[in-house]
Order: sequence, then structure tokens, then C-alpha cells
Amino acid sequence: MQRFPTFLRRLVPALLLSAAAAVATSPAHAAYPEAPIKMIVAYGAGGGTDIIARVMAPYIAKYLGNNASVVVMNRAGAGGGIGFGEIANAAPDGYTIGFINTPNVLTIPIERKSSFHWQNFDLLGNVIDDPGNFSVHAESPIKNLADLVAYAKANPGAVTYGTTGIGSDDHLAALMFERAAGVKLTHVPFKGAAEVHNAIASRQIMMAAMNIGEALQYAKGGTPLRQLGQMSTNRTVLAPNVPTFKEQGYDIVMASLRGIAAPKGLPAPVREQLVNAIQKAAADPEFQAKSAGYFAPLRYLPPARYDAELKEAEAGFKQLWNQMPWGDK
Repeated sequence: MQRFPTFLRRLVPALLLSAAAAVATSPAHAAYPEAPIKMIVAYGAGGGTDIIARVMAPYIAKYLGNNASVVVMNRAGAGGGIGFGEIANAAPDGYTIGFINTPNVLTIPIERKSSFHWQNFDLLGNVIDDPGNFSVHAESPIKNLADLVAYAKANPGAVTYGTTGIGSDDHLAALMFERAAGVKLTHVPFKGAAEVHNAIASRQIMMAAMNIGEALQYAKGGTPLRQLGQMSTNRTVLAPNVPTFKEQGYDIVMASLRGIAAPKGLPAPVREQLVNAIQKAAADPEFQAKSAGYFAPLRYLPPARYDAELKEAEAGFKQLWNQMPWGDK
């Protein structure tokens, strides 16, 4: 049997001990996240998405652990297209996430060439489901949809209405209403709900097409608004005294889902951490109480159910586009 020289028999154990010590004393690779996480909001500061993002961010950080930090960043413009594109085209490393809003995230790729598609995202969970609504200044003589139709018929094009952009839920709902009521309204697109709010508060526009939760939030903040109707199947618990469009003779149901997504291709463990953190944040009683204070209608959907709803909604909007193209309206 071959024998090692004496100096090698003494050297090998020493080398093994040295290597083991080096492994034991080397710093372990830190767990995700190692740096602040950017949360992109595709609309301006002060809107419904921005507010819920800022309320939720610390709870997502809390459930991620590891001293995580989630920083909200606004990327307004192009009806949400700028922000959605930034999320979709970021590195899929877990350090860029953001809110994607329906219908804009679905309708923009239908109406024009875009740098994203909803299937370019890793869906992490839906948070908000906010029905549409028409609001006027409280001093307006228009009290309900019947008054609105009568005024619009007597003054074609004189009713100016603000939305968060072409192809937004607000815009599509207004187009549906025009067709159902046989009236002509004048569209004024803005970069976000906060700008729509400022325009209706200062009476630059006659009507704000905005989600009911946002409208109630602004009313609570002191803006004198009258809600003409909510576009839900039934009256929501947020606004039990506001009749639905259907109750007033117009079968229009429209809402904005606001969920969180990341670029496609996240590492599986990172994706799992984010999904779990968002689910726990959405279920946190303290977060829910704060959200209720902002009239944010919570509706958590796990990724698979969120995916199914987006797929179904996209099919509906494609059909609507074929019937009623909205890109130049």
C-alpha cells in the first residue's frame, strides 16, 4: 500500500482544519432583500393608488423582514404607460415592484404599441377593487344621472369631464354612458386622480369620472363633491347612499383593480417572499383599518386568481375595442 511522506500526513489535516475555519468565519450571503425595494406608482402623488401604496409599503417591508425598506416612487404619464413600462422592463431581481391598474394596463396595449403587456409581469397579488363613479361639485345643479343627461342633451359637448387618461376605466365608462344615454360629453384627460380632483374642486371641469373610493376620500378631505352614481353591481358598503348606475337605468359596471406586480422572471424564492409579504400585509388588521380611513375598497386576490381576472377582463376590452375604439375619443 502506498504511504504518504510524513510531512504530507501532517500537512493535510492542518490544511483541512484551516479550510473549515475559513468557511466558518466567512460572512454568509445576506438574505433578500439586501437593498431598498422600489415600488412604482404609475400615477401622480395624492391619487388613490399613490395613497394606498404609501399606506401599504411599510407593512410589506415588515413581513419581508431583514430590515426591508420599500420606497414609493411616482412615474406618472401616458395613462399609466410610463410607470407600467418601467416595472415590466426592470431587472427581475425583486428590487423593483409596483402597482398595475386596470383597465389601463390591459387597454394601452390594445389601443397602441407599448413597452409592456400584463403577461410581462410576475403577478404578486391584487389589493384594491374600486368601482367607477361620476362626481360633480356640490354646488352644481346636477343631482343625478337623469339631470346629467337632460343637461347634456340641451347643451351638447358642454359637459366637460376629467379622467386619468385615454383608455382608463373612467374614460371607458364615460364612453359607455354617452352611447347608452345618447349624449355627447367632452373628455379632458389628466395624469392622475389628484389632478382630476384639483380640476373639479376649482371647477375647471363640470364632472369628475373617478373611482368611488377616491371621490369619498376627497370629500372627507373637504372638497365639496356630490356623487351621481357608482358603477358596481350593488351599492358598496363604502357608499350605501349612492345609487348604482343600474338603479338609474344605465347598466354600466366598471371598476379599477389595483394590484402589485414585478418584472417577469423573478427568482422563485424571491417571488414567494414577496407574494407572502403582500398577502400578510393585506390581511393585517392595522393596514385594513388605515385603508378604511382612506375609503380604499380592499379585495385581495392571490396571483392565480388575479391572473384569471386579468385574462377575462382583457378579452372583454378587446371585444369593446372592436365595437367602440376609444383611442381617438
